[in-house]
Amino acid sequence: MSDTSLVGTLIEYVQVAIGAFLALPLAQRASIVILAPFVYHITWQLLYSLRKDRAPLVFSWIPWVGSAVDYGSRPYEFFGENKKKYGDIYSFLLLGRIMTVYLGPKGHEFIFNAKLADVSAEAAYAHLTTPVFGKGVIYDCPNHRLMDQKKFVKGALTKDAFVKYIPLMIEEMEQYFRTSPFFDINKKKSNTVNVLATQSEMTIFTASRSLLGKELRDMLNTDFAYLFGDLDKGFTPINFVFPNLPLEHYRKRDNAQRVISSTYLKLIKKRRDNNDIQDRDLIDTLLKNSTYKDGVKMTDQEIANLLIGVLMGGQHTSAATSAWILLHLAERPDVQKELYDEQMRVLDGGKKELTYELLNDHMPLLNQTIKEVLRLHHPLHSILRKVMRDMQVPNSSYVVPKDYYVLVSPGFTHLEDAFFPNAKEMNIHRWDNDSNSSYSVGDEVDYGFGVVTKGVSSPYLPFGGGRHRCIGEHYAYLQIGVIMSVFVRTFTWKFPEGITLPKPDFQSMVTLPLNPAEITWEKRNPDQVI
Repeated sequence: MSDTSLVGTLIEYVQVAIGAFLALPLAQRASIVILAPFVYHITWQLLYSLRKDRAPLVFSWIPWVGSAVDYGSRPYEFFGENKKKYGDIYSFLLLGRIMTVYLGPKGHEFIFNAKLADVSAEAAYAHLTTPVFGKGVIYDCPNHRLMDQKKFVKGALTKDAFVKYIPLMIEEMEQYFRTSPFFDINKKKSNTVNVLATQSEMTIFTASRSLLGKELRDMLNTDFAYLFGDLDKGFTPINFVFPNLPLEHYRKRDNAQRVISSTYLKLIKKRRDNNDIQDRDLIDTLLKNSTYKDGVKMTDQEIANLLIGVLMGGQHTSAATSAWILLHLAERPDVQKELYDEQMRVLDGGKKELTYELLNDHMPLLNQTIKEVLRLHHPLHSILRKVMRDMQVPNSSYVVPKDYYVLVSPGFTHLEDAFFPNAKEMNIHRWDNDSNSSYSVGDEVDYGFGVVTKGVSSPYLPFGGGRHRCIGEHYAYLQIGVIMSVFVRTFTWKFPEGITLPKPDFQSMVTLPLNPAEITWEKRNPDQVI
């Protein structure tokens, strides 16, 4: 039979099938339309399960949606239940995408150290981050450009810079305690506050003052601050799935991005025109050094967009972590006392000023508290990469095909008793010898932003690993450390009557505490005036 006659025969069959379908009663036709996707979905899963070269697939009933509801509402339980069934490696359907999960340290190694040709963070996240940060930066550029951008930013994340940042952050904290209606401590001796609100504000104020300078920080005292709230709404699960919809919060997101970046751009132009480029902040750093290795210079618009990326990229995670610290300590007055005693001892009863050296080298309990809360509440419950070419899973028959996604969850590993005894309990002293956090010995590698340890097989990875490891790790410890140092010395706090430690809210992109996330603070010294 010729190709032409074969096509003709197929067309006839299709026409007959359509005619038979249209001849059915309306109710039967509706039933077929509704049931057909389910039949196809179930059949596809049964055929998939027969393949030995694919990781086991978590069964789901609903086409396209797959396991989205179960995974999205309780990811760690979802991971744990399926680990018991399938082991550390399995796949599930998530809103039309197939996710291959690899849990545990071997999963960390497989995904974080995968070759650039095999997996792409840019392909996984660009549609979410680009509308918020802007064009040409972070994930909206080739990976070698991103590595250079990280290197540019690291100029503002040095020890010398940190030394300068601490007094600026303390000044911001004291001003916030004086002026914020949540505190107003020169008039109030006690108040109940929502830590999701307070820590978000403390974080953006201290970050903008230290990284972006006083001029931009002062703008946050105006309606300009609300633009960051509108921009922040671009980081939600619906934006991840549908980056552009005709909805009001999308319109506000896009307007906020334009206004904030144009404001940054005006300041950049002003400094260039006046030849006023010093060493004050990250803006000066980027104006002095933002030429890629191939000789191409970042445009001023790209610098403005990168400034948004730096500020917003760390805002969520640091605000969430400091909120969780306050909540955990609200039910642990014994740890509050330990931290206060350490502050008084190191700062000689408050006579000494907090410095980088004292914070970094002489306050182990404070740093261990940050470390422990990061273990209990990894800011991102899942980290994704899109597969760019077929990947063989080592020591298995599994191949992860191109266009699948691979998913790793250090946060799940953080909560496994096998790695951290009594993992779900807060114990800052589990880090007294720091052995559980040590990275495995391995080669060092420079992805373009400085030398880091290549090995990522540690069970403790709060800042990720590999080429996309967060470069703001030390800044995060500094910022949260300053916030908590001032807080511990100024207040005691507890939960309001009837409130307990909240459960995590996994509906947002960053793992936040569910409301009511409230504490009641009380001044340590009722007569203290700041």
